[in-house]
Amino acid sequence: MITITKEFSFEAAHALEGYDGPCRNIHGHSYKLSVTVTGKPITDPASPKKGMVMDFSDLKKIVKTQIVDPLDHALILPSDTGIRFSSEAAGQFAKIHMVDYQPTSENLLIDFAKKIRALLPGGVRLTSLKLRETANSYAEWHPGQDD
Repeated sequence: MITITKEFSFEAAHALEGYDGPCRNIHGHSYKLSVTVTGKPITDPASPKKGMVMDFSDLKKIVKTQIVDPLDHALILPSDTGIRFSSEAAGQFAKIHMVDYQPTSENLLIDFAKKIRALLPGGVRLTSLKLRETANSYAEWHPGQDD
């Protein structure tokens, strides 16, 4: 088995509803996401992907369309938030991404894992995600027994 990793970055803001610290306020991060998958290299001599676990560009397409493009320069808020925007403000801040959870790094990773796993080719499995929120703070996801 071989493990490959692709790294991504995106800018996003969020607010943690009901949190007892400063992160309850809208604030932003320069997120760094590492996506690691594992599989056996393709051995079919007729395959243009021979020798690859997965083409890095295919992994990039999955992560960009499912995560980076929707979240880059977005405001991520829980859908049950008390924060409301007037129609004028909503027009100015058009990239508001509502989620069904508190948008912590931990919960974002759980969501990311579901989205990525659903689109991986057969024989390739997601083995870890690492989301860096700041230079010295990050969360990691690894498959658990209930996955």
